[in-house]
Amino acid sequence: MRLATLDIAIVLAYLAGIFILAQVVSREKAGHQKSASDYFLASRSLPWWAIGASLIAANISAEQIIGMSGSGYAIGLAIASYEWMAAATLLIVGKFFLPIFLRNKIYTMPQFLEERYGTSIRTLMAVFWLGLYVFVNITSILWLGAIAVNQVTGMDQMTAVVLIGVFALVYQLYGGLKAVALTDIVQVTLLVLGGLLVAGLTLSKLGDGAGIAAGFSRLWAEHPGHFEMILSKDNPFYKDLPGISVLVGGMWIMNVSYWGFNQYIIQRALAAKDLKEAQKGVLFAAFLKLLMPVIVVVPGIAAVMLAPTLDRPDQAYPTMMGLLPTGILGLVFAALVAAIVASLASKINSVATIFTLDFYAKMRPDSEQPKLVRVGRIVAALSVLVGILAARPLLGSFDQAFQYIQEYTGFFTPGIVVIFMLGLFWKRANQAGALAAAIGSFVLSVVLKLAWPGLPFIDRVGLVFLLALALAVVVSLATAPQREGSDLIRTDDVSYSTTAGFNFGALGVVAILVALYAIFW
Repeated sequence: MRLATLDIAIVLAYLAGIFILAQVVSREKAGHQKSASDYFLASRSLPWWAIGASLIAANISAEQIIGMSGSGYAIGLAIASYEWMAAATLLIVGKFFLPIFLRNKIYTMPQFLEERYGTSIRTLMAVFWLGLYVFVNITSILWLGAIAVNQVTGMDQMTAVVLIGVFALVYQLYGGLKAVALTDIVQVTLLVLGGLLVAGLTLSKLGDGAGIAAGFSRLWAEHPGHFEMILSKDNPFYKDLPGISVLVGGMWIMNVSYWGFNQYIIQRALAAKDLKEAQKGVLFAAFLKLLMPVIVVVPGIAAVMLAPTLDRPDQAYPTMMGLLPTGILGLVFAALVAAIVASLASKINSVATIFTLDFYAKMRPDSEQPKLVRVGRIVAALSVLVGILAARPLLGSFDQAFQYIQEYTGFFTPGIVVIFMLGLFWKRANQAGALAAAIGSFVLSVVLKLAWPGLPFIDRVGLVFLLALALAVVVSLATAPQREGSDLIRTDDVSYSTTAGFNFGALGVVAILVALYAIFW
């Protein structure tokens, strides 16, 4: 597959346009130098539409489109639970977590841990997040994005890795979070339109001229196993998505950790004008998440019929793109690049934010604001360089990279959720309990994986969460309470009431989820 001249022109026009737009929207007034708040939190001025769009743009990238489409090819619609349950999780984040974070003017997740527990847990978790973002998130976006570029254009994969990394870096280097968030509405619009085009055209091809609905009906009729949301124990992929546990078990832990306590995700909401604006943005993102399986999973399922002999599942989405006509291919490829660039830029910015504000600013408390911004830009560049060098060694041998990412993060997420949930809602929790949960989560995960290899990793996540929670509670009660004045997080005056608009929208999201699971159970 090769891009025609028109396709190349469309892609280049997109790249030039989004780069120029990012620089324009992040300009400062004459004579004003960017402060750390300007660069890392967009001056705390993001509107709801930018928050919602940026949440999705940060989330939906190569590991989602390429990786989840590949899982759709191998497993089926069941993989959509990651998307649909995320919609419900966003409602919880908006109603219960954001009021506390914004009341306490939190700018990074390690900062919250320090103000709630102390410096030891902040340092431990900041190091973990930096490692996760660089060696899992940045590398996976670079590698899977390069797979798509290679499949569509024939470009050497490592060359594509370098070009993607450099463009995403330069795109956000000057403007920081403002450049990313305020252009993400364009990125998400292009992503949704492009994804719907791929899904629509592949289903139309299956319909043999009878339309999209006919193609979907044929696909469902000929491959009903690929439309089961709740897998049975005899399904070969039960270990990845263990039946009802997906709805009531460890996937909740994965989602709460990702959407509630993940710096590159929650950073958008922390940059809101106010709480109501943040909650509207989260609700907007929840509705967008309901749509995502159509964009990222359906093309993978369609590939089961249109390309049944793929060497690897992760080739499904790029192969479906090869069926598109000239012009449309360029638009869809531009949409894919939009997703890659937007998400990668978000991770880069969050690495810079955590390192600069949680390490450098602590070591050099007298640093001037322009110096902090400069350090952030240097760290951003270094994170991309490391990601480029590590991409092939870490991800080159995996068939389903999306499942690799979930498996890896599952070692740590139970402890993260325990630490934050107790920190938010139980004042007796102390630093000793938090450290016990963080270390215990990893140790227990490793022990269970080795001692009980047949246990599905989502079930392992749920079990480790319960064990880590019990450990944190016991250790907290067995050790001295937090020293008076050391817990700086205020919750006594926090209101969890939400507007009628948020409540009505939340009910709509829940109703749609119930209907979807009822249809595809």
